[in-house]
Amino acid sequence: MTADPAKRHLLPFLIPFLLAAPAQASTCYGRPGAGSIAGAVALPASGANFEAYSQLGVQMGRTHVHARVREVVLDAYAALARSAPGKQFVYGETGLAEGGRMRPHRTHQNGLSVDFMVPVLDARGHSVPLPSSPLNKFGYGLEFDARGKAGELRIDHAALAEHLYALKEAARKHKVGIALVIFDPALMPALLKTARGKELDSLPFMKGKPWIRHDEHYHVDFSLPCQPVQAKVKAG
Repeated sequence: MTADPAKRHLLPFLIPFLLAAPAQASTCYGRPGAGSIAGAVALPASGANFEAYSQLGVQMGRTHVHARVREVVLDAYAALARSAPGKQFVYGETGLAEGGRMRPHRTHQNGLSVDFMVPVLDARGHSVPLPSSPLNKFGYGLEFDARGKAGELRIDHAALAEHLYALKEAARKHKVGIALVIFDPALMPALLKTARGKELDSLPFMKGKPWIRHDEHYHVDFSLPCQPVQAKVKAG
């Protein structure tokens, strides 16, 4: 069917609106350690300065989050493109499309949890993505010592601090809370000595020793109002 000639001149102005996908609403239930989510969205597999920890993990649907968490994560990466040009970032596992238990994680159940792999420098001091393969459990099997070194790699504490600051500011902009940040206690002093260190004081870092080492990644639980967990009614 041919468009009305009188309205044809409006098409160039309408196309951007017709192509733009409506923002998806998400509803979280319960808490990160016991919950679920409806309307979760997947993080992009890659961007100008970031990538997912594993294409297989993306294909398996292990990178879903609450829609507002997605906005925070992507805004933070956009800010890093300006404040930390040339730095490469990798995000880890987040959650399943409908939430619930995602082994081996204890949390990541209601779309509010995100793992971020530590930004690293190679032997020449260049920012590179954290190596990921089945041999190192897609990055989760790497072990960094108390100096933040693993072979020829070393943690880029300045880039890590810049990322946490960008997340903090993006969360404030989108009115999303940050409930918990988990990072290895032995590596915290170097993080807090960076230029952004003092601006991270307000972040709720976990006190004490986590159940597993968080040296190759840092875990962030965001905070949003969630509905109570809905009990499943048995048929019959």
